[in-house]
Amino acid sequence: MELKELRERFRSDRFAAAMGAEILEARPGYARCGLALGELHRNAAGGVMGGVTFTLADFAFAVAANCERLATVSLSSQIAYLSRPKGERLIAVANRVKEGRSTCYYTVDVTDELGTPVAQVTTTGFIKC
Repeated sequence: MELKELRERFRSDRFAAAMGAEILEARPGYARCGLALGELHRNAAGGVMGGVTFTLADFAFAVAANCERLATVSLSSQIAYLSRPKGERLIAVANRVKEGRSTCYYTVDVTDELGTPVAQVTTTGFIKC
């Protein structure tokens, strides 16, 4: 599926869209998504809310796992926060590690545009059909 079509499909992912998540690159089993950081994304201490980082990672997983068809949902995810972003943009790269008949496993690396490792997420997905 072309990038323009994917962006249109995932526009209905309203929460990620409202947070500013965008698809930068995608193919089956892989997605690179980004998000420009602003005041909306900050917590009371001035750092980026953990939920923002997780939302972008979850969105990247969804795009990578559903490039061909909308059939995969998350069963479980685990996030490790590694460091505070130093830049003004988050980038999440999702990669499929394994896909079976009914489950799949992905890793998502989140960095800022400077290359600072921000978080790593692992997700087990359920393939509905």
